[in-house]
Amino acid sequence: MKDPCSSISRLLERYFDRETTADEGILVQEHLRQCTTCQAQLKSMEELRTTLRTPVDEAVKEETFAWVWQKIEREIQAREKPSWRESIRAWFGLSFPFRRRVWIPAVAAALLIIAIGFPLFFKETPSQTGLSIVKYVESHTNNVMVFESERENVAVIWLFEGTEGESPT
Repeated sequence: MKDPCSSISRLLERYFDRETTADEGILVQEHLRQCTTCQAQLKSMEELRTTLRTPVDEAVKEETFAWVWQKIEREIQAREKPSWRESIRAWFGLSFPFRRRVWIPAVAAALLIIAIGFPLFFKETPSQTGLSIVKYVESHTNNVMVFESERENVAVIWLFEGTEGESPT
C-alpha cells in the first residue's frame, strides 16, 4: 500500500461496517476514487460478507422455527398462575427491595437519623416571659393601645381620638 493508504486502511473496516463519522466517510470515499488498492480491499471485504451470509440466509429461509414456538407455548402453559398476593406484590414491585439484605442497614440508618432529628426539628423554644405585652382596643369614639413591659414595670398608654378608619397623628 501507498503511504496515504496506511491512514485510510484503519478507517476502511469502520467504513465498511458503517461506523465512521460523516467527515471520515467523506475522506474514505475521496481516497477510494483514486486508489485501486483500497478499492480492491473493500471489494474483498464485500465478497467475504456475501460468502458468509449466503448459507446462513438459505438456512433461515428453509427453517420454519415451529419447534421454537412450540417450546415457548409449552413453557407458558406449564407455569403456575401466581396467587393474588404475589400478583399484587409483583405489580407494585415490592418483592425486589425486600430480597436484598442490603436494605436493612440503609433502613436502620434512616430510622436512626429520623429518631435523632425529630426532637431537634420539633424542639419547642421556651417563650420569653417578662418582655412586653401590647394590647389594642378599638371603639366607636376612641382607640387605645397599651404597652406594658414587665421587666421594667413600665406602662405606656396611647389614646387615639377619632373613628376607626382615621390614622393617628
